[in-house]
Amino acid sequence: MSLTRPSGKVYDVTDFLDDHPGGSKIILKYAGKDATAEYEPIHPPDAIKTHLPPEKHLGSVDPETVQKVKIEVTDAEKERLERVANRPPLSEVLNLHDFEAIARVVMPEKAWAYYSSAADDEITNRENHAAYHRIWWRPRILRDVTHVDWSTKILGHPSKLPLYITATALGKLGHPDGELNLTRAAAKHGVIQMIPTLSSCSFDELVDAAEPGQVQFLQLYVNKDREISKKFVQHAEKRGIKALFITVDAPQLGRREKDMRQKFEAEDPAEVTGNKQQDKVDRSQGAARAISSFIDPGLDWKDIPWFQSITKMPLILKGVQCWEDALQAYDLGLAGVVLSNHGGRQLDFSRSGIEILVEVTRELKARRGLTFPNEKFQLFVDGGVRRANDVLKAVALGATAVGVGRPFLYAFSSYGFEGVDHALQILHDEFEMNMRLLGARTLEEVKPEMVDASSLQSHIVAVPGDRLYDSNYESMQHARLREVKAKI
Repeated sequence: MSLTRPSGKVYDVTDFLDDHPGGSKIILKYAGKDATAEYEPIHPPDAIKTHLPPEKHLGSVDPETVQKVKIEVTDAEKERLERVANRPPLSEVLNLHDFEAIARVVMPEKAWAYYSSAADDEITNRENHAAYHRIWWRPRILRDVTHVDWSTKILGHPSKLPLYITATALGKLGHPDGELNLTRAAAKHGVIQMIPTLSSCSFDELVDAAEPGQVQFLQLYVNKDREISKKFVQHAEKRGIKALFITVDAPQLGRREKDMRQKFEAEDPAEVTGNKQQDKVDRSQGAARAISSFIDPGLDWKDIPWFQSITKMPLILKGVQCWEDALQAYDLGLAGVVLSNHGGRQLDFSRSGIEILVEVTRELKARRGLTFPNEKFQLFVDGGVRRANDVLKAVALGATAVGVGRPFLYAFSSYGFEGVDHALQILHDEFEMNMRLLGARTLEEVKPEMVDASSLQSHIVAVPGDRLYDSNYESMQHARLREVKAKI
């Protein structure tokens, strides 16, 4: 069975039918047809090259001779497009929560489910944001804050904000330009973009789109075939990537049930298998599993020297969740760690990055005499950030910078490049206001004594509710009965 992809390339995917994570139905639908529109948004550009043997690459075909799949515009899609047309102007988008609210109603349902979903009961997903509410300010007064400066250096590279655009997968689910929106906005605002392994755009496409001198980092999911990872890392270094962030919190994907339900509702087991008594199609991980089966669960501390041998880029572990692992990373000579629980998408009831930050700074000071921020071993936090206020709390507690992901996805899913541009401008304005109100003229003056984090470890504590965040949060759904089709 043949499948056609862009540039008139044809592939034999017959042997892949039973192994395709998304089930065989979608492959059979496009047999002998152009599968570009369905394939591109949810697969890395090199997925076929990586996972399909060379002998299955059948060659080229004239695209004009390939049968096109007729895409019917459903009533639901017409309604969605009408909502897109009725978006408010960007001048009415006042904060990052607004982008999320708009994205929720204008994105395709499957795309929203993938971006917004998190592990199990999504407790950690919500805790990531709620944790910042247990940290309170102790501002200083009567300081001349006519001029305030919140620029910084991240791994030695200048950034106009103490944040970076962290890696998020499958950008084209939200917008045809995918991660290119982020590359362009990062260049305009002088911030750093971390390129994801599972980008919808190709790695080289994103590097080529960067402005001269623009700094980019790379996030790496380690392949079971180490040679593939080696080639990718060394190619990235040659292309000018400045740091390698190795994801260490995803030996297996968490259960993201919003995403999973989309797959359960998308296919009828009987239609896929032709057997009402047996459903062999593994649809249990939704879009996430379809792009990540190559990730190596055997990644171990003993692999760190190997990474140090194949690249001169600074190495940072992304997904550290306790001080013991942060200490080990320091002792192995790594450049830093990202204190992160993968946006709440892996192990539910993992603590927030901001909470972990407090214990890491305390223990590394006690055991190695380190003070933070620290140029030689930098601490980063991601997950839950929606305000410049949140970022400054992390900086006060010792972080060099904070990674922001989902809010920028929602921004370009709603408004494209202009959305990310506006989101970064909002943060710029918030930083200026908050720095003045804190009595801090530079980030060096945003110190631990400016915050009261004494309630941070109290996971059940009375605080005022966050109405904007809560109104955007889409409650998880129970399993429900299938609709009964009327018999004619």
